[in-house]
Amino acid sequence: MKELVEFIAKSLVDNPDDVSVTQVDGERSIQLELRVAPEDMGKVIGKQGRIAKALRTVLKAAAAKEGTRVVVEIVQ
Repeated sequence: MKELVEFIAKSLVDNPDDVSVTQVDGERSIQLELRVAPEDMGKVIGKQGRIAKALRTVLKAAAAKEGTRVVVEIVQ
């Protein structure tokens, strides 16, 4: 999951070197914290949060295959 988020985020931003993803494993869920450069924050979130929502939808589908839940947080 972590690699998938990192790959998608690096494809969207202007500064791919500033992308980092932190994974915290829970009992039945995985929490991912996505960090990008401040100037790239809008590109990851998108207009009205559409890109962030699409990212969460893709991860939800991937997590369902593995039988787990994924929570994605975009932080500065």
